[in-house]
Amino acid sequence: MEPSGSAFADPKVSRSSNIIMLTMEEALKQSGRSLVAQGEIVKGTIIEVRSKEVLVDIGYKSEGVIPAVEFQDPNAVKVGDEIDVLIEKLENKEGTVVLSHEKAEFKKNWDKILTICNEGGRINGKVKSVVKGGLVVNVGVEAFLPASQIDVTTPKNLQQFVGNTYEFKVVKINQDRQNIVLSRRELIEQERNEKRAHLLGEMTPGDIRKGTVKNITDFGAFIDLNGIDGLLHITDMSWGRIGHPSEILKVGQEIDVVVLDVNKEKERVSLGLKQKMSNPWDNIETKYPVGAKVKGKVVSLVPYGAFVQLEPGVEGLIHVTELSWTKRVAKPSDVLKQDQEIEAVVLGINREEQKISLGVRQLESNPWDSASEKYQVGSRVKGKVRNLTSYGAFVELEEGIDGMIHVSDMSWTRKINHPSEVMKKGDEVEAVVLEVDRPNQRIALGIKQLGSDPWENIETLYKVGDLVNGKVTKLASFGAFVGLQHDIDGLVHISQISEERVDKIKNVLKAGQDVSARVIKIDKGERRIGLSIKAANYSDEQLKEEQKLLDALKPGEDLVALQHAFDAADEAQKSE
Repeated sequence: MEPSGSAFADPKVSRSSNIIMLTMEEALKQSGRSLVAQGEIVKGTIIEVRSKEVLVDIGYKSEGVIPAVEFQDPNAVKVGDEIDVLIEKLENKEGTVVLSHEKAEFKKNWDKILTICNEGGRINGKVKSVVKGGLVVNVGVEAFLPASQIDVTTPKNLQQFVGNTYEFKVVKINQDRQNIVLSRRELIEQERNEKRAHLLGEMTPGDIRKGTVKNITDFGAFIDLNGIDGLLHITDMSWGRIGHPSEILKVGQEIDVVVLDVNKEKERVSLGLKQKMSNPWDNIETKYPVGAKVKGKVVSLVPYGAFVQLEPGVEGLIHVTELSWTKRVAKPSDVLKQDQEIEAVVLGINREEQKISLGVRQLESNPWDSASEKYQVGSRVKGKVRNLTSYGAFVELEEGIDGMIHVSDMSWTRKINHPSEVMKKGDEVEAVVLEVDRPNQRIALGIKQLGSDPWENIETLYKVGDLVNGKVTKLASFGAFVGLQHDIDGLVHISQISEERVDKIKNVLKAGQDVSARVIKIDKGERRIGLSIKAANYSDEQLKEEQKLLDALKPGEDLVALQHAFDAADEAQKSE
């Protein structure tokens, strides 16, 4: 047991000098300094600013150190500034007090933030940095701003927001974790909704508003009217032709538009651009009277014609049939090119449907106007066979003017089933003009009219009993056709080939074979000649006897059979 007089019995009294020693707390009180403890927030004065740290005097035996990064703007920190700091350690290994200005601000502001910013409240803050999923915002304490809540559409570049100050809405507070979730998007949407309601209330059709092109689609463009989006349809962009809205607009462009319609219930606004200008179709008849010559640019080529722009908003159509009087134009692109400057004639106007009919061929005289004089009926013409059809042949007399030879006008004597029997495409032929139809632009031609009809004087050419020579031109089951002089065919019935019975004609005759025959019948009305090969071999005596029989012959077995053969031949040719 220590003696009662020992100095250790009373720590305030020194045994050697009887001087009173003070505790740290008493010493601080006597010096006017406050007692500090770890975890407390105290006032401090900046005494030195270094590159990476700031020295602060808190009235303790040694200065405190704060990292410079804890200050929002390190350049604004000055010696002599008084700041709040949190004592993290009273003394580290170096004997220095470890302080935190950032934690002091957080601790000081947390209760304040909870008071003024319950969930749904508003607060200003400065974006501090980019983190995964969003941004860190300093609102007195660090808060989290998800990327989806930064703006109406999630931005791709989050770095652009760092260092900027915005107003935010507090959407969630977690006191246990001491974190706050913010939203800037909700404030923007709320502001836009308020603006939208205000704009819808004051906006009326006819108003001219400034806007910014927000988005472009195939059918139009959406215009931001500073609070509400309006649709500018492609048909309301210009009085003229537009293939795509991007031809006259681009995203971000500022334009003045006309309000066409406002639907407050559906919050839809229809806009127009062309309505700022007068409609060029209002006095179209005065500017482009029928018959007037006009100039324009080819803006579109389609299978049935070409669209020509006469002025912005006014286009006319040249139908493919109005491109040339004579040329056979299959498609407009054969004679016109895109963006080509051309001249045309106004043929018709429909202001209600905004249509103008144009013609190019009207700039020149119509060759059909003089066709009747140039191709007089009865005159002979020459041309090249351009095309064959089942009913005739088209002969080009000059470029764009054809004449047609019907199959019935190809031969006086032969029945032509198809024009290919007497001509082919590309042949040069001569013909006689039979008729000129100016209104329908048709010329009828004939080949047989180049010569006289042999049947008109057939009795001078052939008589019953005459011996004739010819070639077999065609075989049929009932007989054979023989080509005679004067381009006349005669028919040999199967019963007139031989004295012996003939079962099949092809067994005794062949096409191209030369034969001799007797004329046994001439029917001028029906334009028919009956022949007999077996009678060609008769002797003079037999011929005389046969002649007597033929002269006395009344319609009987042979003649009836021959008549039937002609009828059968007609039916066979019709069916081919």
